[in-house]
Amino acid sequence: MTPESIAYHLAPIPGTSYPCFVSSPAHATSPPPGPAPRSAHAPAVRNTLLIILVLNVLVVAIKIAVGVHTRALSVLGAALESGLDVFNNLLGIVLVGVASRAPDEEHPYGHQKFETLGALAIVGFLSITCFELLRQGVHDAVSGEIPNAASIPQLALVASTMVVNVLVVWYERRRGERLQSAFLLADAAHTRSDVYVTCAALASLVVTRHGWGIVDPFLAIAVALVIARNGFEIARRSVPVLVDERAIEAREIRQLLSAVPGVMDVRAVRSRAMASGVLLVEVTIGVARNMSVDAAHRVSDAVEARLHTELGASSVTVHIEPA
Repeated sequence: MTPESIAYHLAPIPGTSYPCFVSSPAHATSPPPGPAPRSAHAPAVRNTLLIILVLNVLVVAIKIAVGVHTRALSVLGAALESGLDVFNNLLGIVLVGVASRAPDEEHPYGHQKFETLGALAIVGFLSITCFELLRQGVHDAVSGEIPNAASIPQLALVASTMVVNVLVVWYERRRGERLQSAFLLADAAHTRSDVYVTCAALASLVVTRHGWGIVDPFLAIAVALVIARNGFEIARRSVPVLVDERAIEAREIRQLLSAVPGVMDVRAVRSRAMASGVLLVEVTIGVARNMSVDAAHRVSDAVEARLHTELGASSVTVHIEPA
């Protein structure tokens, strides 16, 4: 996007007579580089989740069948983890549709944060899984309960679910990065914990066949700790978006704008990022007191162009005040 493809409307800053130039796209010939357009974002994310949903339902069915037959805690925990994946996929399909809605009067900045909210919901589901595995693992370790030995076909089935989990993580993470979807990336992290859970379940079934079934609850406890770590990482990435944490250091923006001709000082800087990677910046700059509106307009053009070129800002609001 070039300065020529930006239209500005002039409005006074509330309480003053100074102008505020607000940029918006106008007759651009090609879209700017960056994430997929929001109009295409929701269907792409939804289609990805539908494919993953089918695979996760198959995995759940296999794990439940083997877990019920062997009474292995690690296998039943793996089935619970995969069951939460199914629920997350269904929740994601709904939330992504909401997040793709255009801005309206009640949500002037759009609905993209609903997707990030869904990522935090996954943290809640991870917490439930972690707690249940810890509780049952401690109980079985104290009581000394041992699962039944699994057959070779059952071992093969559980191993196949681990292969499916690995493929799902690779596919979902790749699509999440391509679409810059917070929900897909968070769900991929959740499914990655499934790989660890399934690996522990498979190990438990193998050692149980060799008379070491007592290790099953300890493996379940170890997996619960891995799940807790995944939940923390998801929360660490999602919370800053929801609370509008600063996206770019104000010092960096001030340094960029101080080199723009006509900018005498930079008085206020605000920035925030959306889950899709969209960067929004608002700055207040000082210009010469005798500068005309037309000249101030050109300075605003230069400021917007600099922020877009150097930082990739998708939305820029420039307030003009006399220095």
